[in-house]
Amino acid sequence: MKNFAILSVFVFAFVLAIPGASAQESEERVIDEVVAQVNEGVITLSRVKREMKSIVDSEVQQGKKREDVQKTVNEKQGELIASLINEELLVQKAKELGMDADVENAINQRFVEIMKENNVKTLEALYEQMRGQNVDPQDIRELWKKQIIRERVIQREVQSAEYWRPNATELKEYFEKNKAKFTKPETVSFTELFLAYAGRPDEESVLEKAKQLVTQLRGGGNFDQLAKDNGDKPIVAPESGKTEKASMATLNEVIKKPLVGVKAGAYTDPIVIKDLGVLILRVDAHEAASSDSFFDEPAVRSAILQERFPEAQKKFFSTLRQDAYIKISDTYRPLVAPILFADERKDTKAVSEK
Repeated sequence: MKNFAILSVFVFAFVLAIPGASAQESEERVIDEVVAQVNEGVITLSRVKREMKSIVDSEVQQGKKREDVQKTVNEKQGELIASLINEELLVQKAKELGMDADVENAINQRFVEIMKENNVKTLEALYEQMRGQNVDPQDIRELWKKQIIRERVIQREVQSAEYWRPNATELKEYFEKNKAKFTKPETVSFTELFLAYAGRPDEESVLEKAKQLVTQLRGGGNFDQLAKDNGDKPIVAPESGKTEKASMATLNEVIKKPLVGVKAGAYTDPIVIKDLGVLILRVDAHEAASSDSFFDEPAVRSAILQERFPEAQKKFFSTLRQDAYIKISDTYRPLVAPILFADERKDTKAVSEK
C-alpha cells in the first residue's frame, strides 16, 4: 500500500476561453484539503463538511433551528474530526482482521430484509423508492458500514477479550465480594401476537381487533390458531414470536409494565407500540425474584465486563492510535489533538505523578 505523504489535494481548474482571455489567465483552485492522515487513509475537509451537514440536517428535521445547530456543530468540529480519525482506525482494523466480506454481507442482508418487508422485487427498485423519499442508498450503506464495523471490532477486540479474561479464582473472588448482584431476578417468557397498522384501515380498528382477540383468548380461544389467522411478523422475538426466559429488569418499559402480575398461561391487555401496531403477549412462564445468591459463571463474567468495559475500550483506542501513523494538519491540530489524545495524556500524567 502507498503511504500518502501529502497535506493537500489539489485539482486544477482551467477557465474556458472567453473573449479577451488568454491561456495564461487560467487559475488554480484548491477544492479539498487533507485534515489528517491516518496510516494509508486520509480525512479530507470535504468529508468533515459532509458529516457536519448530515448532523445539522438530522437535528433540523427534529425541529431544531438550523442556525443554532450549525453554531453548536461548528464549535464541536474538533470532536467530530477526532471521531472520524478513530472511525478510520476501526475501518483499517476491520480490514486487518479480514472482516470486509462479512461486513458487506451483513449490509446486503439488511437491504434484503427491507425488500421483503416492503414487497420490493429488486435492489434497484428499492433504491429508487429510497431516492424518491430523498434518502441516498449509498449514504445508508456507509452509515450501516460504520455501525457494523464498530460493533464487530469492539465486540471481538474488547468485549470478548474482557469477558474471557478473568480466571476461575478471580470469578469466585468477585462473586464473594458482590453476592447481592447475583440474586435470582424476576423472569418471564412469552409468545407474541402482533397486529401491524400497515395494511389495515386505521389505528383505532387495529386496537379494537386486538381487544376482540384478547376476549377470545381469555375465553379459551386457541392462541396458535388466532396468531396464525390474524398476526403479522413478530417484532419482539422476530424469529418465531416466542422469547426465552428474560429478566423483567431488562425489558423495555412499554412491554414490562403490562406484564407485571400476569401469571403463566394468561394474556396481557393490548399493548400499543407507537407507529407500528398493537401487541398481545401470552405469558408462558413467570418466576418471582429470590434474595438467595447463586454463582452463575456467565452472569459473573458479564458483571465484570460491564465494570471493565469503559476503561478497556479507552485503552483499545489508545493502543490503536499509538500504533498508527497519525498526522494532523497544522490548521486543525490545535482543535483536534487535545481531544484525540486526551486519554494518552492522562496516562502520561498519572505515570509522572507516581
